[in-house]
Amino acid sequence: MNSQNSSSDPAPQDFWVPDWGLAKLGVRVHLSLRDGGVSNAPYESMNLGLHVGDDPQAVEKNRALYQARLGAKAVFFDQVHGTQCLPIDHASPNGLKADGAYTLEKGLACTMMVADCMPLLLADAKARVVAAVHVGWRGLVGLGEGGQLLPQGVIQSGVKQLRQTLQVHFGEDEPTLMAWLGPCIGANAFEVGPEVVKAFLMRDAQHQPFLVPHPHSPGKWLADLPNLVRHELLSLGVARQSGNDGSSLWCTVSRPDLYFSHRRDQKTGRFAASIWLA
Repeated sequence: MNSQNSSSDPAPQDFWVPDWGLAKLGVRVHLSLRDGGVSNAPYESMNLGLHVGDDPQAVEKNRALYQARLGAKAVFFDQVHGTQCLPIDHASPNGLKADGAYTLEKGLACTMMVADCMPLLLADAKARVVAAVHVGWRGLVGLGEGGQLLPQGVIQSGVKQLRQTLQVHFGEDEPTLMAWLGPCIGANAFEVGPEVVKAFLMRDAQHQPFLVPHPHSPGKWLADLPNLVRHELLSLGVARQSGNDGSSLWCTVSRPDLYFSHRRDQKTGRFAASIWLA
């Protein structure tokens, strides 16, 4: 962190690491912040996204630095705000089109890049499989390119893949899954239009409490992404959740010292969250 941080902020290792009790079983996580890379403004400095207009050589250097800190191979995806969650192994290349990744293999980091969307990390309570999911509103709702609702959203897709994997490989039909909700745009900053509200309510009428009329912009709403994700996880039976509590320390828009934010800056970089089995 840098000097813009509040003196009352907890240290990153205390604040961002999931309180899962899985470290002793070999589950590792890492969240990159803005510091520690080589990119120049407006991407300073640890930009991990190749698609945002930054110098590709700087991005590749940042990715190498990131992987060195992990001590694991990170697979970077071409994220498309879709619902597909793919299995990865050590032969998986960068650039696959998907918004979720899961693996049983050790030393392989499921990694999602964000700059207002939420990185969601998942693991089973016995530390046999891990996943990372990129959660924006389109993926959460499961909205297709033509505006139609897909059979499932990206969180449902990721949870389903983990459960199927555990059933196939370990014969376990009702595994306990754990979720960590990463930093994202906060409820006071996520202004959306009526089409977004309509999509959420078409998917699930119980999304209503997390979509409130904007107090100062008629015809606009404020969407509470952290609580929308929590609701979705609970509806899927994932009750063991930690991480983003909706406070300003987790809001990408509110903390330019910590996070990239597309909503705040438009032209900016991407940070990432990773989870792997050591």
